[in-house]
Amino acid sequence: MKARTTLGIAVAATLVAGSTAGILLVTGRAHDDPDGAVTPAPTATVTRTDLVQTEQVDGVLGYAGTTTVGSATNAIVTWLPQPGDTITRGQHVYDAANQPVPLFYGRLPFWRELHRGVPDGPDVRILEQNLDKLGYGDGLTVDDDFTDATAAAVRKWQKARHVPRTGRVPTGDVVVLPGAIRVAEVKARLGAPATGDVVTATGTRKQVAVDLPATKSGLAVKGAKVTVGLPDGSTARGRITAVGTTAQAPDEDSPDDPPTLPVTVALDDPATTGALDGAPVTVGLRGAVHKKVLAVPVGALLALAEGGFGVQVVADGGAQRIVGVTLGAFANGQVEIKGEGLSDGTKVTVPAA
Repeated sequence: MKARTTLGIAVAATLVAGSTAGILLVTGRAHDDPDGAVTPAPTATVTRTDLVQTEQVDGVLGYAGTTTVGSATNAIVTWLPQPGDTITRGQHVYDAANQPVPLFYGRLPFWRELHRGVPDGPDVRILEQNLDKLGYGDGLTVDDDFTDATAAAVRKWQKARHVPRTGRVPTGDVVVLPGAIRVAEVKARLGAPATGDVVTATGTRKQVAVDLPATKSGLAVKGAKVTVGLPDGSTARGRITAVGTTAQAPDEDSPDDPPTLPVTVALDDPATTGALDGAPVTVGLRGAVHKKVLAVPVGALLALAEGGFGVQVVADGGAQRIVGVTLGAFANGQVEIKGEGLSDGTKVTVPAA
């Protein structure tokens, strides 16, 4: 079996572009030095191993979710947070007419004034849950019913905030959101009416958002571990927490791009990313696992004159022969091979570039 010419090798390298990038495939012939002596090629051992295919894709490191906090009051804004501030339950999001407007956790905003005699509803439960969490729940039963105990808890809360103790909670007195927020942008102005958008906020959890080409959707599995490459060359570990099921069309200015699926990655240790926000990153997705296959370094491949690929086997006595191989998976500089007589421990040459 003859090794192919240099031209054939270039063609072969093109056929496996990407997998053999940076590897020079050469003939199975040993190199001759200027004095005519034969310099043996380096060797490697065929190993039985697991090959894990990975794919590097682009992503953006940022904070989860975006929401806009608005106000319907005409009261004058007297205090505003700063971009980057974190606001948790009970802390004020802004002040209007020198009265703090705090954050409560919940899924529904307060759409009506809450007071004794108001019909039962989920907004009452949200109010009571937050009062209880803030330490004003003595004697309070958390349910949908606004009772005398609820009014008493409201008055205690109002006293602590140094506002009139009415036992009533008008709409606009609190901001209700699912959890803690991080201020992304301040929209309102001090001294202006609070009507309209006050701040734009995100969640407090850092994540990586990836627009994954739909053709590679098989690489994204919820719960799978990934490696995130940061702009400074360091890496962070994470896990896929969400994979979209509806493909998104490309932007109008990039009509030839493939449809994409949104993929979300949560970081194991967000602190490793420092103050980065909106930074471009790469995400290494773990693809198919090929278990217990025979593999050699990609540089061991030879392009054959009759087509296809082979490896040059070195016997114990030093004799060499070329064996044609069928290629399988490529991963981490190794390639899966199948060929007659090859087994775990077989020695093959790795021709020097």
